[in-house]
Amino acid sequence: MIKRSRLFGEKTRVTFSLPAAEPAGEVSVVGTFNDWTPGEHRLVARRNGTRSVSVTLPPGEHRFRYLASDGVWFDDQSADRVDENASVIQL
Repeated sequence: MIKRSRLFGEKTRVTFSLPAAEPAGEVSVVGTFNDWTPGEHRLVARRNGTRSVSVTLPPGEHRFRYLASDGVWFDDQSADRVDENASVIQL
């Protein structure tokens, strides 16, 4: 799930969230906003049974995918769109 919160100026806080159990192990969100660097934005377990991470982003198109600790890449179906290469959000 993706949640957007408008911040100061044109910035938006985007929160990427997944159920705690799927997939097992560590998961990070990687994309154009962090030069596709694994582990830079790790999802953290929350008390409500989810895990999430928030990233402040400028306006524009941002491409991303999730990377699980076992090397499995997967997309977020709640993104604005998903193509053959990545999930996409438009801010």
